[in-house]
Parts: sequence; structure tokens; C-alpha cells
Amino acid sequence: MKRSGPLLTLLAGLLLGLFMLSLNATTAEPTSAAVQPSPSTKASPGTTASPSAAPKPTTAPPSPSPSRTPVSEGVYTGRTDDDSAAVAITVRGDKAIAYVCDGRNVESWLQGDVKDDGSLKLTGKGGASLDARVKGTRQLSGKANVGSGGYPFTVDRTNKSSGLYRANSTVAGAKIEGGWIVLPDGEQVGILKRDGKPSPAPEIDPETGAVTVDGQQLTARPVTP
Repeated sequence: MKRSGPLLTLLAGLLLGLFMLSLNATTAEPTSAAVQPSPSTKASPGTTASPSAAPKPTTAPPSPSPSRTPVSEGVYTGRTDDDSAAVAITVRGDKAIAYVCDGRNVESWLQGDVKDDGSLKLTGKGGASLDARVKGTRQLSGKANVGSGGYPFTVDRTNKSSGLYRANSTVAGAKIEGGWIVLPDGEQVGILKRDGKPSPAPEIDPETGAVTVDGQQLTARPVTP
């Protein structure tokens, strides 16, 4: 009877130890499960997250180049839109000379450059100016500003007998300056200045340029740049 005491004590100790081990095992499982990553946050093996593609920059299509119609060489003549004056423009290469005249007391000689885009910008004395642009295949259209007047016009490329003529000479001690526009229908518009005083110009022979001024024969020559 005395020896059974130690055995019971040992057996009770073993049972208590097994109970504590079992208790630790059951309480450790939730803790271990709590630190595991959720399935939704796990990255799939062998895959990497790719950044979203940056949007491609868009570029506007280039604007079309303006049409370039060169000015054909030659002489362009005609009347202003209001029929109050005549205009003649002579083009050679990249240069042009123009004459605007009403046949009485308004006139202006202008000159300037011919642009590659088919436009002209000419200037003259006293702030006179002429701007024009190719219209169709045989016309120039624009506006001349002479003195206080503005003269819109459209002039046609003409044949040989039509055109622009000029004469400078001295007759009976007076300085003679004459300008003539010969229109396609044969009409002539011009001014003759004697020592700076304007008057209607006498007619010339378009074939030869011959003109008689105060009894003396002069020659009016075609004007080119």
C-alpha cells in the first residue's frame, strides 16, 4: 500500500503533461493560420505584374502646303474695276514694273518683287503701292493705291502689241516724260509731262513706239524690269 503512492503521483504527472501538450497544439493552429496570406493576395507563381501601357502621343496631321502658282512672264493690261483708270504690269523673272494711269492727272510707276507663291508687292513714289496675285492661268488680280484713291483690278496677259511704254526726252528745252498703256482693244491711256505738268499723252504707234511731241518725233519703248 505504501508503494502505490509514488506510482499514482507519476501517473498523474504524465496525464497532466499529455493534457498540456494537447492544449498547446489546439491553441497554436489559429495563430499560425492567422499569419498566412489570404489566397486573393498571393501572387501566381511564375507571373509578374506588368505596368499599364502609357498612352501613345497623338500628332496632328501636317497642314497642307499653300498652292504655289508662279506668275508667267509677260505684260498684263486692263482697266480698273470702276473703269476710272488703266493698269499695266510687266513681269520678267522675279521682278515686276507697273503703271497706273487715268489719262488725265493721276499716274504712278511702281516696281517690286514677284513671289514664288504667285503674288506681287510693288511700291512707288508718294506711298503708292500695288498688291496682286495670280488668278487662273492668264490673269492678275489685286488693288493699287495711288494718292488718295484705291483701284481694284483684274488684268489679262496680253499679246505683243498691247503693253506698257515709256519715253523720256527733252523737247524745246522742256523735260518730257511720257507713259502709255496700250489695251488689247487698241485703246491707249497715258500721260505726258512737260517739266512735271501732266496732260493727256498723244497716241503712239504700238508697232514702232513712234510718237510726235510738239512737232518732234520721239520713240516710246516697251518697259521691262
